Amino acid sequence: MSDRRHFLKLVGTTGGLVAGQAMIRAGGPENHSTESKSNPSASANFLRVALMQAIPAGNDQERNLQIAESFCRQAADRGSDILLMPEMWNIGYRGFTDFDQQTVSAWRQQATPVDGAWVGRLRELAKELDLAIAATYLQRYHPHPRNAVSLIDRHGEIVLTYGKVHTCDFAFEAALTPGTEWQVVDLDTKHGSVCVGAMICFDREFPESARSLMLAGAEVVLTPNACLLDSLRLAQFQVRAYENSTAMVMTNYPAPQNNGCSVAFDAAGTQIVKAGEAQGLHYADIDLASLRFYRERSLWGNAWRRPHRYDVLTQAADRGVFQREDAFGNPFEPSSR
Repeated sequence: MSDRRHFLKLVGTTGGLVAGQAMIRAGGPENHSTESKSNPSASANFLRVALMQAIPAGNDQERNLQIAESFCRQAADRGSDILLMPEMWNIGYRGFTDFDQQTVSAWRQQATPVDGAWVGRLRELAKELDLAIAATYLQRYHPHPRNAVSLIDRHGEIVLTYGKVHTCDFAFEAALTPGTEWQVVDLDTKHGSVCVGAMICFDREFPESARSLMLAGAEVVLTPNACLLDSLRLAQFQVRAYENSTAMVMTNYPAPQNNGCSVAFDAAGTQIVKAGEAQGLHYADIDLASLRFYRERSLWGNAWRRPHRYDVLTQAADRGVFQREDAFGNPFEPSSR
């Protein structure tokens, strides 16, 4: 018992250390930029993620690219290591409400390829600014586009492209091809290698998403978002950090499109930054030394799991009361796409 008490005390102390070193606190709605007063990104221990809470120019892809470039330059000037866009930035997450074939087909035509000019210009910018960019866009894909994020490293190389697994099939995302796997990458930063994963918006509402990324080794999970974030969704996201001992970072659209509240939590579930509703850049400074120290001693994450007891999680089951139809009126089948 004495050893157990000592271990729990150590974990509690570690959690306090992580909490004490969370350098950024919540900004009110009037704050257009939130960052640490001490600018800890100058320290080798801190990874700075810039949250691009920006208003898009509708689905004008060229203008949205220009807006993104402006925010990237501001982020680089403030010592950022990564810039994270909100969901499907190239078209400002503009969907459709008429589900006739002509409308759907026209919407799909807005998709851009991963090796196309739109992503290519961001690759050039990342290399110029020595800044990793998590670029979000409607990706050209077969048979239908994907809701994607490509992580471009500071050398201009695409090191990860993730397609949203949990597409919002109750709305226009039923016209998309869902992603098929959870990906992480060892991202080269000025502070050394950091294992980064990605999920998108609705993914965060399923615990399996963050859990899969944690099991793959993610230390930091980037989450582009496009919806209203109420207190329950924010608490849910905080729990994803806490239960996986993984830093969680999310960028949302500001008002009036959504309600902002871009947010980041450290591996202990402590809030690092929370934006208000207005447009602006917000900075999450993640203490990498504390994150790793905490993960090595945490009671959560993958420390005490019993995977052999979780078979039911991957078994097909009668969904009963949870049967649903997608936006096209078809029965939702989890493995159909």
